[in-house]
Amino acid sequence: MMKQELQTPYFMIDEAALIKNLERIATLKALSGAKMVLALKCFSTWGVFDIMKPYLDGTTSSGPLEVRLGAETLGGETHGYSVGYSKQDIEAVNPYINKLIFNSLSQLESLRDDVAEGISIGVRFNPGVSFARQDLANPARKFSRLGVSLDKLSHESLKGVEGCMFHMNCENNNFQAYKELIEKISSDFGIYLDQLSWVSLGGGVAFTSDGYPLEELGSLLKWFSEKHGVQVYLEPGEAVITKTTDLAVTVIDIVENEMQTAIVDSATEAHRLDTLIYNEPGAIREASENGKYEYVIGSCSCLAGDQFCIASFDQPLKPGDRLHVMDSGGYTMVKLNWFNGLKMPSIYCRRQSGEVVELNTFSYEDFKATLSRWTV
Repeated sequence: MMKQELQTPYFMIDEAALIKNLERIATLKALSGAKMVLALKCFSTWGVFDIMKPYLDGTTSSGPLEVRLGAETLGGETHGYSVGYSKQDIEAVNPYINKLIFNSLSQLESLRDDVAEGISIGVRFNPGVSFARQDLANPARKFSRLGVSLDKLSHESLKGVEGCMFHMNCENNNFQAYKELIEKISSDFGIYLDQLSWVSLGGGVAFTSDGYPLEELGSLLKWFSEKHGVQVYLEPGEAVITKTTDLAVTVIDIVENEMQTAIVDSATEAHRLDTLIYNEPGAIREASENGKYEYVIGSCSCLAGDQFCIASFDQPLKPGDRLHVMDSGGYTMVKLNWFNGLKMPSIYCRRQSGEVVELNTFSYEDFKATLSRWTV
């Protein structure tokens, strides 16, 4: 299938860029001895999991459906964490999971007997410190419901628990800040870590970005593992998929109200939700830093503030122009919705050979089926 034949909107995953990230993950594994499990909450497009399998040790999930998806499509180890499990959830994940992480000591106490034999049980610890660029995504924010604080822990409460999970980073590209966090949890939680066999240090660390000191990170993780006698896991999501995927859109109109707005056939509300939630503008591949033609790149949804970004171009935009919102792989496809009944973006992968493979397309029937399957 030739690229020019594709109808927008669509996501295009670039295999070469994906492998570049995966090779850095392989390097870090070799340096540190850590294992890597893909965070499905960030990226669950299983059509490219065959590319990832040689590099990753499995998946980690935030809900029962992700657990099953990870087990069935990527394989390896299957970790599961949830802020709140029900008994039915535990029954649903038991056939698929290797490690099950509880969010609270009360959930551990009430549900541990429902966990199938042979599954390793862990607990999420909240270290009270974190690196997050926005409070909404800060797991150590005031009144956080995520994990057990140090003052609530005891050796008795962790009896039978084999592992723990810390998730305390979001978009952290600062190695020194990360190092300080790791050293602090080692110091504060060491008496409990020493009795465990595995520790997940979560995700949110941009270690596949250009220039990140992988060797220093590898040494840090190895030090932590050896000091406490634990198998270390990381849960990369964005680190796997960063800079691999564009969202292709087409300009369908130009309107002007003090500024010119190029309306495209997509919407942040429906297709790139984190742009809206975190007020983090997208970046357009075709834009020019010093372009003299400035536009709001606006969506076709009815939400007044729904826009991708403000961008400048060397030439005026016109209906029919194709634009690419870069770095649109993480927390996008997992959050797609049918707001306004907008056309859902197709999903493709460009192989290293240049071949474009269709992973998914969506129809009216898909839209209709999400709302009802039967009448009253």
